Amino acid sequence: MLALLAAGAAAVQPPLAAAQDARQSIVRDAEVEALLRDYATPIFQAANIRKGAVQIILVSDRSFNAFVADGRRMFINVGAIMDSKTPNEIIGVIAHESGHIAGGHLQRLREQLANAQILAIAGMLLGAGAVVGAASSRDRVGNAGGGAMGIAVGSQELVRRSLLSYQRSEEQAADVMAVRFLSATQQSPRGMLDTFQRFNQDAMFKTSSIDPYLVSHPMPNERIANLDVLAHKSPYFDAKDPPALQARHDMAKAKLFGFMAKAEEVGRRYPASDVSRPARYARAIVAYRYKRLPEALSQVDALIREESANPYLWELKGQILLEFGRAQEAIPILRKAVALAPAATPIRVLLGHALVATESRGSADEAVRELSNAVQREPEGAEGWRHLSRAYAIRGNEGMAAYAAAQAYFNEGDYNAAATQASRAKEQLPPHSPGWLKADDILNTRPPKSP
Repeated sequence: MLALLAAGAAAVQPPLAAAQDARQSIVRDAEVEALLRDYATPIFQAANIRKGAVQIILVSDRSFNAFVADGRRMFINVGAIMDSKTPNEIIGVIAHESGHIAGGHLQRLREQLANAQILAIAGMLLGAGAVVGAASSRDRVGNAGGGAMGIAVGSQELVRRSLLSYQRSEEQAADVMAVRFLSATQQSPRGMLDTFQRFNQDAMFKTSSIDPYLVSHPMPNERIANLDVLAHKSPYFDAKDPPALQARHDMAKAKLFGFMAKAEEVGRRYPASDVSRPARYARAIVAYRYKRLPEALSQVDALIREESANPYLWELKGQILLEFGRAQEAIPILRKAVALAPAATPIRVLLGHALVATESRGSADEAVRELSNAVQREPEGAEGWRHLSRAYAIRGNEGMAAYAAAQAYFNEGDYNAAATQASRAKEQLPPHSPGWLKADDILNTRPPKSP
């Protein structure tokens, strides 16, 4: 379900926990990330969300879901893209989640959680008072603690229902804002409506035993009815996605199936009789995954001949060559990909990986340049820093190699290893040099506390 939190139907999960769950299975892909950014940019502008203020993060989960865990990160399951038919459906998801961000729902939820804690404590104190009173009349009432238990349980249920009622109202508010953002960008709310209708067909909702108060979103029929009225009021309800955007969506979807689905599922969805580009893309990736190298390269080369300006096809070919031990051949292919998509950090990191894989001093110099560019763009990643450490080591710069390794460990959350490498870097780098100062920062940074 499109959700403010990654919460179950009968639980209210803190935003930080949702973010931590998502971090355990983050997916990086330059092509899909670029597509989602293009989907989001006009919506963010309509929502008055500053450019670069919100990062869209892919989660390795096949369910159709999206959520915001704070005001800076929007998580979208790969399953949302894999299950969607049109860009408009995902744009609707982004519009809904943008409604949560623009509406300040996360901050207000934190306030509600704080209020809920006060209510829960008050309930427990009242229950304790009932225990004291019951103990003094134990001889007259056989079940001395029964009233206290009822008060405590009742207060917890009141807290739960209060929070869920709050979430339902915020979900409805996000729907309204989403339709407004879509209209402001001359896009259809039909995708949102189609998504809700698909949820309504889910068997888990087809039961009369569900307590509506224990569902963290309005019941599907209610939401569909409300959204249907809003959507049909839009003058852009019948607007279609541009063909070029639909083509990119189909390619991204095929890519995700190729990498994440079993070969049998890919074969059913993209049979050999389907000669479309998305189908051949998916089959090429499956051939690569199952180590059928000649078949994979042949299919990718055919796609490149048809669409030579597509950086992600060059990226895929370079990745295949690199992972099959042909790093030297991969380098010019990945240079081409970087030239076509210079802002795509994952491709630049892949080029850096290929360069250091040759163990050549000359290649290491280029690797330092490319990887330094990459980590400057995305300093919170780990892979780029890891390859940069190796590049510095090949060049014989052990101090910077240790610093880059420290940064990689720090970004992965291994703070002990980060401290070890940062201390080593400080021992080998000139005092107060940029690398020395950054290593010192790592040593003086306190790790975040677990919730």
